[in-house]
Amino acid sequence: MSYDPIQSNHGHQFYGQDANPSYYQSTGFITPAKPIKRTNNWKKFGIPVALLVVAGVVVGVVLGLRHHNQTSSASGSSSSSSGSAAGSAGGRAVLATGTNTWFLPEYPSTTNTAAYTTPTLNAALSSWPTDPFAPSSPSVLSVRPDRPRLIAPAYKWAALPNLVAKDPYLSLWNATIFENATQWDALPAVVYFMDGDSGILDVARQVKQRVKAFSYVYRMTNNTHWVDRTWEELQNAAGNGSSTWTSTTPDDLWNSAHFLDTAELSAAYGIAYDWLYDLWSADQKAAIRSTLVKFGLGPGVQAYTNSSVFTGWWRGGGNGFGNWNCVCNNGLTMASLAILGDDTSGFASQLLGLTVDNAKANCAFAVSSDGTWSETADYWYFGTTSHAEMVSSLISATGSDYDLLKVNPNFYKTGLFHMYGQGTTQLFAWGDNGPNKYTATANSLLLYADKYNIPEYALYQRDQFDAGDPWSMFWYNPQTSGAFWDNMPLDYAFDNNTDQWMSMRSSWTDPNALFVAMKAGTLVGHQTHNDLDVGDFVLDAMGTRWVGELGDGDYRSPDYFSNDTQGSARWMYYRKMTEGQNTILIGAANQNVNAAPKMTSKSSNTTQGSSTVFTPSKDSTAYFVTDMTSAYLNANSVKRGIRLLNGRKQVLLQDEVSSNTTIMWRMHTNATVSASGTTATLSRDGKTMDLSILNAPDSATFTTANATRLNTDVTPPAPDQPNPDITVLIISLPAGTYNLQVLFNPQWNDGTNFVTPPSVLLDNWDLASHN
Repeated sequence: MSYDPIQSNHGHQFYGQDANPSYYQSTGFITPAKPIKRTNNWKKFGIPVALLVVAGVVVGVVLGLRHHNQTSSASGSSSSSSGSAAGSAGGRAVLATGTNTWFLPEYPSTTNTAAYTTPTLNAALSSWPTDPFAPSSPSVLSVRPDRPRLIAPAYKWAALPNLVAKDPYLSLWNATIFENATQWDALPAVVYFMDGDSGILDVARQVKQRVKAFSYVYRMTNNTHWVDRTWEELQNAAGNGSSTWTSTTPDDLWNSAHFLDTAELSAAYGIAYDWLYDLWSADQKAAIRSTLVKFGLGPGVQAYTNSSVFTGWWRGGGNGFGNWNCVCNNGLTMASLAILGDDTSGFASQLLGLTVDNAKANCAFAVSSDGTWSETADYWYFGTTSHAEMVSSLISATGSDYDLLKVNPNFYKTGLFHMYGQGTTQLFAWGDNGPNKYTATANSLLLYADKYNIPEYALYQRDQFDAGDPWSMFWYNPQTSGAFWDNMPLDYAFDNNTDQWMSMRSSWTDPNALFVAMKAGTLVGHQTHNDLDVGDFVLDAMGTRWVGELGDGDYRSPDYFSNDTQGSARWMYYRKMTEGQNTILIGAANQNVNAAPKMTSKSSNTTQGSSTVFTPSKDSTAYFVTDMTSAYLNANSVKRGIRLLNGRKQVLLQDEVSSNTTIMWRMHTNATVSASGTTATLSRDGKTMDLSILNAPDSATFTTANATRLNTDVTPPAPDQPNPDITVLIISLPAGTYNLQVLFNPQWNDGTNFVTPPSVLLDNWDLASHN
């Protein structure tokens, strides 16, 4: 179970099979590599994988777990450049006091709300000056006269040291960037590695990650060591370095067959060219442009204009509503803006006439009408990071975003998708979790907070461990003030037909709070990253995830991304098939990919207020009900509902099922399970969760099994990944009609008096039905 809000250590592969049987949209013609044997870090270690990989991938802002010295070893200047420790700066303070083992911020338990004011922009605080570049008729081919052009114009660099000295968040992030740069500086240049169908995506993103940090540190210190170090990475990625970059196709060194690789390296080169423009010699500039045109922009033009190649599949035609369109268009756009005016190939201007409109028609609509990202919660990071980079680069370079922010009138809601998808341990991470994040963070929220005037987004993100990034330094509005949770509803229902999910919790600031989320929605239209999982749910309580997701299968397993039809081989893999989810299995068969479930939901609309100490009232509740009948090919009726009880201390899961074949209730947990008749006890981390079947139908008892496929299942194209230490809690029933009610009672430290709820049909549920 990949309970992983920040990182995921897997590769990437293909989405849907093209008419050409040897071609896969996400990889092109790449010889498959031998699959990697993978284990699931959630189940193996019981802590998020981010904790294991953070040191090697990115040093995050980890308050209470990392110490940031007043001056960084990367800095040759004053502390105003290197940053200061977490705490106060200029009379302000970081609100979070620590970072827990889930890499989530910890807030002090206090009813003193003086520091936790209503989210707002405080005009009394220092802010960015006005951009002197304000064209009356912006054009993508008319760029600002000064450098840098991308994201951080000169006027912002001039203002930044003073803001770093006054703002504790900017100070902390600045220190983190310096520390990252120091660590990466001590390493050799990024080594080329073709990771099978994942291409060189990890490599490309590491180069981009380093270029951002090295360029930033130079501009804050004027130490040319960082220019030289950036040049080393650029030369290396051009095949001219000490770390040999070799390819079976040397004229396609950046692997345009897997165009994400090409796009990320193009962005890296664009950033380096632009941010260090005045430091490069004429020969160096020519070399950077030559490499960029040959391996980046040239293939980009081919992807757009040559119908005989498949490298541009991501441009649309039903394939554009996902992270690929955002990443690819952004990389080409940033690179083109960087060299526009110096480019003699004509590719930069040609691409700028293509990428912006294409992103508006595709990338911008990867967010549905309720704010949910079309793929999964983890792929949101890649898509929104690239969308934000493209928006920010266009605004800074040309004076306009050309409606990328508003062409989809609901794009602004995607911050809610991310915030409500985060539980008290990890994300509600249904479906695939994606490759390593590296440069993909949630810092798009900082830009969206400013552009959409939603300060809650920035207030939420600024305390997260991945906030310490060069983009944050320029996207964050220092006038942002308050506590994101003040007046923030505890519940939110996302009701677009393709999504249909709900998030419910008992607190925004208590790490031991209850969190429950359940989904329905369609099973197609998610770039083949979803599972067959209508009715799937997760549950957190007491700082532990009790019901969780198995996450990715092996991306390089045969036909893993072949298609999303009913007979797809993807649905033969345990982690993708219905029995690998926390839902109902009918007749031991997968759900119907053409499912069109219906949902209803209600909430008492409880809000927390400004204090971090919060106890919901006894009548505070929320529930989510879905009619899942259409998700089953052999059932008469299937409805599922989940609700919070007893002041959000208990959870009721109710299934009303009528079927002419067998019924199996399934739930995955990495807790130790003791099952006896109609009760079960889960134990983990010194905590316990009691489950009981209420008004149990005849023969309804809890049993357990390993998280492996049923003996009757079709053999998949390759063996499943092992799921050691995962237990499946099961209730098996013969054909018939049932009202199955399971009560979850977390054993809270406060000695909660539990209640036994009345039996109420799902159609009769309302906010007061279980009082």
